[in-house]
Amino acid sequence: MAFLVLLVIIVVVVLGLVGIYNKLVSLRVRSENAWSDIDVQLKRRADLVPNLVNTVKGYATHERETLDSVTQARARVLAAQGGTPAQRAQAEGELTNALRGLTVAVEAYPQLQASGGFRDLQQQLANIEDAVQNARRYYNAVVRDYNTAISTIPSSFIAGPLNYKELEFFQAEAGDRELPKVAF
Repeated sequence: MAFLVLLVIIVVVVLGLVGIYNKLVSLRVRSENAWSDIDVQLKRRADLVPNLVNTVKGYATHERETLDSVTQARARVLAAQGGTPAQRAQAEGELTNALRGLTVAVEAYPQLQASGGFRDLQQQLANIEDAVQNARRYYNAVVRDYNTAISTIPSSFIAGPLNYKELEFFQAEAGDRELPKVAF
């Protein structure tokens, strides 16, 4: 009888450990998938930027500095692909600020604002920005759950020996929260 009780206890402990391990694997896979979603949206945004810049160039020829800053920021975004969330967030923050500056500069060109092509690009960019924000929120929620799981008992007893490390949050840079400054 004692052997049967011991066997039941061992089976329960093993099943509990397997459950914890499976939860950690699931959270890690969800975080990788969430990061991939962010990457897809950021790539869509980076691909849209040259079309936006070319459309604006036809109208705003003397706003060269603003257009150049958008182009350079896009190049930094492309260079940061494959980097850490912090590196990607910094490059994306620079692009966001450059795009805000472009939007402010465009306000001086009513004929451009009335252009159907520009309005379509502007709407696409707004939709992508919303998708990026949603993907960032989801990624950060999954990372929060993952980091909590690997740091709390009893999961930490499995996560530590299996070398599960905390993931970085995708945080907005300080400049992402500021209004752009454009002078004419």
